[in-house]
Amino acid sequence: MNYQYWHPKMETLPRPELEAWQLARLKDMITYALRTPFYKERLTRVGIRGAEDIKSLDDIKRIPFTTKHDLREAFPYGMLSVPLEDVIRLHASSGTTGTPTTIYFNRQDIGRWSGFVARCIYGTGCNRTDVFQNMISYGLFTGGLGFHAGGEEIGMLVIPSGSGNTTRQFKLMQDFGTTVVHATPSFLLHVESRMKEEGVSRDSISLKRAFAGAEPYSEDTRRRIEELLHIDVYNSYGLSEMSGPGVAFECQAKNGLHLWEDGYIAEIVDPETLEPVPEGEIGELVLTILCREATPILRYRTRDLSGFYPDPCPCGRTHRRLRRITGRTDDMLIINGVNLFPSQIEEVIMGIREVGNNYLIVVEKDGSLDRLTVKTEVGPDIFMDDARPLNALREKIRKTLQALITINPRVELHESGSLPVSEGKAKRVQDNRSKDV
Repeated sequence: MNYQYWHPKMETLPRPELEAWQLARLKDMITYALRTPFYKERLTRVGIRGAEDIKSLDDIKRIPFTTKHDLREAFPYGMLSVPLEDVIRLHASSGTTGTPTTIYFNRQDIGRWSGFVARCIYGTGCNRTDVFQNMISYGLFTGGLGFHAGGEEIGMLVIPSGSGNTTRQFKLMQDFGTTVVHATPSFLLHVESRMKEEGVSRDSISLKRAFAGAEPYSEDTRRRIEELLHIDVYNSYGLSEMSGPGVAFECQAKNGLHLWEDGYIAEIVDPETLEPVPEGEIGELVLTILCREATPILRYRTRDLSGFYPDPCPCGRTHRRLRRITGRTDDMLIINGVNLFPSQIEEVIMGIREVGNNYLIVVEKDGSLDRLTVKTEVGPDIFMDDARPLNALREKIRKTLQALITINPRVELHESGSLPVSEGKAKRVQDNRSKDV
């Protein structure tokens, strides 16, 4: 395969040169961080008063971890390291507390971010002849404008369609010959399920590739989207605290996410002890940004679970590859003492062909015990009025899940298109236990 590089020199930089680059940029980030009220107190407390106190990359372990709680506590300007008049944009994400985490960008930051996203998109085989339909939310969410700018950097025709309104999405695809889309995996599955209903044939659209991100999803889900839509699906990883998309992306080999180490330093730690895990093992991803001056964030606990591939990629890039994000430490469900992640349930459901594209996990109290119910739609070829195949399918799902998660779930089968569809990040888990108290 002919692999293409947006920035050939940097993407194939020998490891010693790449690490020297990281060290130089880390020192720059320390300088910017010390200008913020938050990091000035944090860093001086551990004896880091200037860039000269960082002698090697190993010194990063001296820096305290940063959490989402820290960012909220510093709201609104406690993490800002440049004069406000130099800031040209902010992005924010809100959480359960209502206090957002806010990230600021100066002009140089926006340019670097666009370059990293362009590198991601180009590495999948796209070029300036492509028509790119960005089917993700715009606004304070970083995914919309982040991918938009990366596509324009390459020279693609970018259609800022935003999320939702499936009928309009199809019309745009047909009118302008869309070849590439960006969406959540759940919305891509929804798009496929609506094609027949909308009278859209596969031959009437020119789609070749999709970038899927913003929510964890399994390899079985990726395969299902690829088979149903006859396209290549590439896994994308980013988070607003690290500017958004452009942190890591799959190349044409599709065997791991290249983490752009000239823009980020990554560590994998045990989420309980916060000590590094052995190379190749799964742990919590911790990131330090090297490519943003206005809001430097050091050793950020992403809560995302991943690990590094130890072997090199056949594409020739020297940047390390992350394994697929399997979930988040704060997404883990504890059901009657058993730990499980929603992604484990998705892996089973999406591997059964008779199952449809949408599902919901419900956890409730049943007396003093927890009760797990998995609601899933059936495929369009399954008739809801025929009890025998429905019972067989229900039992197949139940037994397969029980073998994997050691919990005996209730399984409910629903007609195709009957479960609620989210236009943004899919809400796959409904934990009602606190409501039952």
